[in-house]
Amino acid sequence: MNRLERYIGWQIARATALTLLVLLSLLVLLQFLDELDQVGQGGYRAWDAFLVALYSAPRLSFEGFPAAALLGSLLGLGGLAAHGELIAMRAAGMSLLGLVRAVVKVGLLMMVLVFLVGDLLGPVAEGAAVERKALKQHEQIVLKTQHGFWARDGENFVNIGRILPGAAVEDVTLYRFNEGGELAQATHAARGEYRDGRWRLLDVQERYLEPDRVVTRSVAERDWGAVLDPALLSLVVSKPVMLPLWDLARYIRFMEQNGQTATAYRVAFWNKLSTPLATLVMMILAVPFVLGSLRSAGRGQQVFLGALIGTGYFLLNRAMSFGAVAYDLSPLLSSLVPAALFLGLTFLALRRLQ
Repeated sequence: MNRLERYIGWQIARATALTLLVLLSLLVLLQFLDELDQVGQGGYRAWDAFLVALYSAPRLSFEGFPAAALLGSLLGLGGLAAHGELIAMRAAGMSLLGLVRAVVKVGLLMMVLVFLVGDLLGPVAEGAAVERKALKQHEQIVLKTQHGFWARDGENFVNIGRILPGAAVEDVTLYRFNEGGELAQATHAARGEYRDGRWRLLDVQERYLEPDRVVTRSVAERDWGAVLDPALLSLVVSKPVMLPLWDLARYIRFMEQNGQTATAYRVAFWNKLSTPLATLVMMILAVPFVLGSLRSAGRGQQVFLGALIGTGYFLLNRAMSFGAVAYDLSPLLSSLVPAALFLGLTFLALRRLQ
């Protein structure tokens, strides 16, 4: 970037950051009010609800980033226009294409940022939220670590490597201790499924630790009389929108191999890729509005129009996502249609401005 492009980028980035902070504060407050309905379930208290809402901030910022980028770009460029700086830049030889290029450059940085929030920070924060919620709402001891999910099942301890959709688990290890606190049995199962109100373990290896030897036995399938609540597992599993791309791809493969519908996970996968693109499109869309019909408009009008367009994109994106799941539409098309529609609107507005 040259000095002028850095200046434009700084104005847009600063306005976007302030806009995102205000928007995020409102969304976290609404999330907190929604969590209050569950206060009193088990040991879940108002403080826990507040922390869960706070942990949801990365997910909410990922979902609202396109709207925040549009508002921030309108305010940033609008501020330059209000002080006559854009006119001076155009008079000094900066073309419309040059202005768009400056916005695109900062937009590319924004795309990287929103992708990192959605694919790195978001899953960690979402995992912390669901872990705390599960711990407080259920009497069972739960812990989610880099080595999997841990829970206490009566006097036994359970380690689950992977929790899959549809009350299924993989890489399950059960540890049973005797009265003296010594390990008496370790059982490993490649897979576990919850069928007809009970757990079944598949491809099982049982190891009994005796004073002078270890006895091993293998069985294809056996019952698991666990008190582990499947609802607890579904609570611990993060929402599809906040799973990393590689986890989404793994879940999609698993569900398709088992004859299950993976549309929701496919929609989340493509939304992960289309949201950064939509952020860039929204930022470019601000250019013709600031230079065109909003050239003499006040900040209030710019904010109102930005909020209107941002809300329209958010609602359209949600409608397309729900429609893809409910009516089995193409997840790729449902994710790209909103961004493509607003991209077409941007090109038309820029063409009219020329």
